[in-house]
Amino acid sequence: MRINLQIQRDRYPIAGKFTISRGSKTAADVLVCTLSDGKYEGRGECVPYARYGESLESVTAEIGAVREAIADGAARHDLLRLMRPGAARNAVDCALWDLEAKRMGKRVAEAISSEPPRPLTTAITISMGTPEAMAETALALSSHPVIKAKIGGENDAARIRAVAKAAPSSRIILDANEGWTEENFRKNMMIAAEAGIALIEQPLPAGKDELLAATPRPVPVCADESAHTSEGLEALAGRYDAVNIKLDKTGGLTEALAMRKRARELGLGVMVGCMVGTSLAMAPAVLLAQDADYADLDGPLLLERDRSPGLTYQGTIVYPPEPDLWG
Repeated sequence: MRINLQIQRDRYPIAGKFTISRGSKTAADVLVCTLSDGKYEGRGECVPYARYGESLESVTAEIGAVREAIADGAARHDLLRLMRPGAARNAVDCALWDLEAKRMGKRVAEAISSEPPRPLTTAITISMGTPEAMAETALALSSHPVIKAKIGGENDAARIRAVAKAAPSSRIILDANEGWTEENFRKNMMIAAEAGIALIEQPLPAGKDELLAATPRPVPVCADESAHTSEGLEALAGRYDAVNIKLDKTGGLTEALAMRKRARELGLGVMVGCMVGTSLAMAPAVLLAQDADYADLDGPLLLERDRSPGLTYQGTIVYPPEPDLWG
């Protein structure tokens, strides 16, 4: 039975503005891959990311390039050789997982774990801004268990202290998005340690993180831009304490599961993260994050409106997906 592949572009306005060290955005532009065999339909969402040379156009072309292979029955394992890791493969891979689950009448959660999925606590993200603005937001979120603060520029010391003081009961993750330098790394690290920060994500640029292997890390450090797939994790194990697994980097749930397994074998902690997308993009990540040390899956909470039906969020508790959404 031939499978029909369709690609749809959607735009979801962000509530306010989302700012990291590389810039700001006011909307999430996503692509949805839909696979249909005439009876069942599977969907997967991805978020093209310019940092990795992706655009809506390039990712659309990558997905379109496997149309005939999918129609002729290419499976998830075939995508590992047909497509490179990244957003395009993520959309197709997750659509195949969804389609397979519907055909078999068996949830994806059952296929990947012997334990039923449970609700998770997700980090809630604070955009990068002035220390005063970030402290105000942190205070408003201070009842939440985990807060992730975007930093990575001038005056990070003041940002770190301001957020930590405003939310003293929360575990705080700092995400520098490659924004620190060799010159300020040690100073910022010591300030983070003094402030009781739980984790620092990607402080130095990918490919320039040798300093991490030679410098004490009083606060654990998590690789994001430096970690894409299971390949190369051995080299990161001496520099980082954890890795952030994102489906749009690994190229789907299939490789993400392999990356999670390899990270654990190497003694690395695991964060499951996301780009700013809708519940359709978060759904497979919620299943991946079931045994993660940190879940950072608040993408839909940053939007003015989410896809419907979507995931159920109660504050920062996110529940596993229902079949009418995915899986």
